Amino acid sequence: MSQHRPAGAPGRAGAVPALPDLPEATVARLPEYLRALHVLAEAGNDTVSSEGLAAAAGVNSAKLRKDLSHLGSYGTRGVGYDVALLIDQIEFVLGLTQRRAVALVGVGNLGHALAGYAGFASRGFRIAALVDADPERVGEEINGLVVRHIDELTRIVAEESIAIGVIATPAGAAQSVADQLVSAGVTSILNFAPCVLSVPEGVDVRKVDLAIELQILSFHEHRKASLTGLPATGGSGLTALPGGLAGPGTQEAVGS
Repeated sequence: MSQHRPAGAPGRAGAVPALPDLPEATVARLPEYLRALHVLAEAGNDTVSSEGLAAAAGVNSAKLRKDLSHLGSYGTRGVGYDVALLIDQIEFVLGLTQRRAVALVGVGNLGHALAGYAGFASRGFRIAALVDADPERVGEEINGLVVRHIDELTRIVAEESIAIGVIATPAGAAQSVADQLVSAGVTSILNFAPCVLSVPEGVDVRKVDLAIELQILSFHEHRKASLTGLPATGGSGLTALPGGLAGPGTQEAVGS
């Protein structure tokens, strides 16, 4: 559970005094460190070594130490990192000192699932509004919230002080929804629709495409299969690929 403090002020002595300018790769890893730290805290751990935290977060310890040094946190030799202090520091940097309101647009199958996901609340967010353009969806109650029509979006954003929108619509509707979110005052968008959005400067977009992630895993499966299928001896290990490229298993390079 996120610990809430007045915005802009870390809660413990020695915590980050000002928001540091972090590399994007570091920002992307901070939520993983935070997740691992909460698990450690719930298990009763007051301190953790860089190796222990790195293993829990799935990164190497050198990368973790460099990331945390950007926060001004270096741990104590022979002791490690103070778990509670590090939670405070990371939550402050990530802007989780207040629970952020989110508008979810699109309450089809994926939207239903997202609306009922308990993990948002435990990570510092609350779904403040469910929105859809389908008259048959409007008025439906999901997880205690009544679905409202997208024509009300500007009023909803103002009423709930929403800065983050989640798009869970079909791809064909996503750009229009993004335009409406931006027009209503939303400045950050999480896009689950399989398309690229065009937004003005100053609006941040994060894209989650499950099909792309599966395709990447498919590549790794294909690669593992090709490696295990190599002949035991002889040959260059290349095979012809579509388009005249070369891949594992051929006896001669293309064009030779």
